[in-house]
Amino acid sequence: IGSSNSKIIVKVFSSLTCPACANFHSKIFYQLKKEYIDKDLVRFEHHPFPLDLAALNAEIILRCSVDNIKRFELLSKIYEKQRIWAVGSDINKINESIKKIGLEANLESKTIDRCLNDDKEQDNILTQRIEAQKKYKIESTPTIFINDKKYNGKADYKEFKKALEKYL
Repeated sequence: IGSSNSKIIVKVFSSLTCPACANFHSKIFYQLKKEYIDKDLVRFEHHPFPLDLAALNAEIILRCSVDNIKRFELLSKIYEKQRIWAVGSDINKINESIKKIGLEANLESKTIDRCLNDDKEQDNILTQRIEAQKKYKIESTPTIFINDKKYNGKADYKEFKKALEKYL
């Protein structure tokens, strides 16, 4: 999301079941969007790095949304409701909970089911994860890069903003 002409690219490699990823999204993303992304100063990229089957399936549902703006709205909802859907060990119950979030985001049930059964999309996500692991040496989620330089600071907006300002 954001302009492809932005001088700053923030890449976030995250697993949708990761509480620290949800924390980053709630503590930093919204302010970043308001102050930088909406002003075309920063391009923000969400990169899938699923750590489990539930995160993979949530990522697949996220990709059901064709519109990029709607996809980021759905991403926010998935993170907001993470404590509700990302619990337990029954993947069928988890999938039903994720589907409810997709339905709330105006995805159709048939579309969600088709996406969940799309082996190509699953392979695509897993391939992206493997390639990211090789290229960026990701050890945990979220892993954040600002213009391909790893950000090691806290999930604190003021600190993150300082790191960003160096590139403006």
